[in-house]
Amino acid sequence: MGDLADLAQAQSERIEELRLKNHRLQDKNAPFPTGVCIYCGEPVTEGLRWCDQECRDDWEYMTTMRQRQKL
Repeated sequence: MGDLADLAQAQSERIEELRLKNHRLQDKNAPFPTGVCIYCGEPVTEGLRWCDQECRDDWEYMTTMRQRQKL
């Protein structure tokens, strides 16, 4: 069994993971999670759409640019 600091760190990471998962699932404009990063195709944790914040930001930027081109 790990020491108290290790247990607190693990719990903190799990809470952050769940918070991010919940936030992303509430984004109605984003596509459904598929098990791979929507932007780069890397495998991701179940329920996530992007592998990291950079891919998410790039995907959002590209989506916005495509929408502007249609106008």
